[in-house]
Amino acid sequence: MDEKYLSPEEVCEVIPGMTKALLAQMRFRGDGPPFIAASPKKRVYSEASLHSWLASRERTQTGEPVSA
Repeated sequence: MDEKYLSPEEVCEVIPGMTKALLAQMRFRGDGPPFIAASPKKRVYSEASLHSWLASRERTQTGEPVSA
């Protein structure tokens, strides 16, 4: 199976409400989805890792803390 890599723009299409600016802030803080530094200025996201990260943030009530 070939791994698919997503650009920040494509990640924003997958996650409702996500913006490139918010995604960049999350990378800086270290609490966003795992990313790959493909070059000094290019960041990509493994589609499988993105879906795993999203699943890890799934909650059943609003009071549950979201960890990084």
